[in-house]
Amino acid sequence: MRKPSNALKIFLVVFLCLGIVGCATIPKGFLKPAEQSLKDRQLQMRQYETKDDAKIVTSVAGVLQDLGFILDNSETEVGFVAASKKADAKNAGQITAAVALDIASALFGVYSNTTAACDKAQMVKASVITQPSLDGSKTVVRVTFQRIVWNMSNQISKIETVKEPSIYQKFYDSLSKAIFLEAEQI
Repeated sequence: MRKPSNALKIFLVVFLCLGIVGCATIPKGFLKPAEQSLKDRQLQMRQYETKDDAKIVTSVAGVLQDLGFILDNSETEVGFVAASKKADAKNAGQITAAVALDIASALFGVYSNTTAACDKAQMVKASVITQPSLDGSKTVVRVTFQRIVWNMSNQISKIETVKEPSIYQKFYDSLSKAIFLEAEQI
């Protein structure tokens, strides 16, 4: 009796793998956005009763500078502003807990350097996009804030989107005032 060739074995393995993969189905709701993404969008977006994108972008740039950000990039024609600022990320509670843990581990003769994992500095980045509303009568503004945190060892310990409503509210309150002042030419 003749043994099957290597080519035949490879063909059978590939055929079986394709047959198994072909039976897989896409789960229901696969392309449906998560509930949290709608909440995030509502937090990050506002509409303004103007069609003048240039004034909105100018107001956005001014508000970000008033909040301590440095403009990194601004494209008025496409309605985009990017800005960043450095800030201290030290947390007294985090440092106190790390020092206590280091002391406790030293008492038991175990080396521990949890203090090195404590947050040290952060860079907060803001990205703003403006675009006309669907009916074209308003301007939609969407801002997102992200932060990059470095620990005491100068290693990145966190990269996250800021989701604190108070930060977005402060930005939009300031932007509403700036747009009003710009419209009234005050």
